[in-house]
Amino acid sequence: MRGPPAGSTLVPDEEGASMEGMAEADTRWLAAVMHSAFLLLVLASAVRFLTRHEGTPLQPWVIGFTAALVVAYGAGLVAGRHLLWLTVVLALWIVLVVLAPSFAWSAIPLLVTGLRTLPTGQALALVGVITALVVVSQNRLADGFDPNLTIVPIAIAAVTAAVITFMRRQAERLRESERRAGVLAERHRVSRELHDALAQGLSSQAMLLQAADQAWDRPELAREHLRAAQRVGAGNLSEARRLVQDLAPADLADATLEEALRAVAGRAGLPVDVRIDGDERPLPERVQSTVVRIAQGALANAREHAEAGSVVLTLTYLDDQVVLDVADDGRGFVERAPEGDRGHGLPAMRVRAQQLGGRLTVESEPGQGTVISAAIPLEAP
Repeated sequence: MRGPPAGSTLVPDEEGASMEGMAEADTRWLAAVMHSAFLLLVLASAVRFLTRHEGTPLQPWVIGFTAALVVAYGAGLVAGRHLLWLTVVLALWIVLVVLAPSFAWSAIPLLVTGLRTLPTGQALALVGVITALVVVSQNRLADGFDPNLTIVPIAIAAVTAAVITFMRRQAERLRESERRAGVLAERHRVSRELHDALAQGLSSQAMLLQAADQAWDRPELAREHLRAAQRVGAGNLSEARRLVQDLAPADLADATLEEALRAVAGRAGLPVDVRIDGDERPLPERVQSTVVRIAQGALANAREHAEAGSVVLTLTYLDDQVVLDVADDGRGFVERAPEGDRGHGLPAMRVRAQQLGGRLTVESEPGQGTVISAAIPLEAP
């Protein structure tokens, strides 16, 4: 049988920038553009009215409502936007449009804000009201009916509403897809935890109970097997509780990584020689949990599939990674791919290693045993 392979070169999974962070940045950018555009258009409309209608009795009212609109809008940016804020802003804007039709120019930022803030039905109703006001105000400025000033605002409002509504629905579908993906990933995680953590203990317990049944005519030996099965069952119960609470493996509770690996080896149901190479040092909790889980899965495979007589489990500390090698003298198998796939165990172990930027490799030949090697970086990418 070949010895365990040396620590392999690590190929970490490259992770791009967080999609959530990018979405938040885009949202802030869009909000800043919309707020700035609205305030600039309101101020430009006020300047236009004051320069073209100087001395009119409506001037004080326009100035007062413009100031009230700017203050109300700014207060919403500071204190947080909600339905009451939007209602006040719309009411002030409508009054200004009635007093001075040029204030209709600031409608588009309001349309976008309403479409992004309100439920779809209410938002579309608001679009209809704002569009009607814009059409009326533009025709007032033209001193008569103008087909272009009637059709263009309607077309712009329709396109804006369609684009924003489409984007909202796409975002909702994306969130639902991410939720379903998260549920599926959690199911796979629980499946891996159950296989790696509990299957080994249950298999060992079954073997001990079978041994007790075969030794029933020898009470002391049978009782020894039953006591061992009881200890394994208690360990499995503790592990199940920790899985429910999503904590580290039970073997790592108040124990070092070496002690946890020796405890796992002690329940393997076959002789396991545990070796530690390199200068032992504290490892991140996720790395320790992953190493223990992979060891559990590899030992379960050696017992259940390889029919191994003995196993050598080696933990090697390197400068930037830790390597776990599990070498058995079992029947081996022919790899169908660069990294063989034996049942549920190997895919689960491979996923665990990859989640921390590591790599799991398998070397096996019929009659020559199997070596499973997992290289885990000490700092996740």
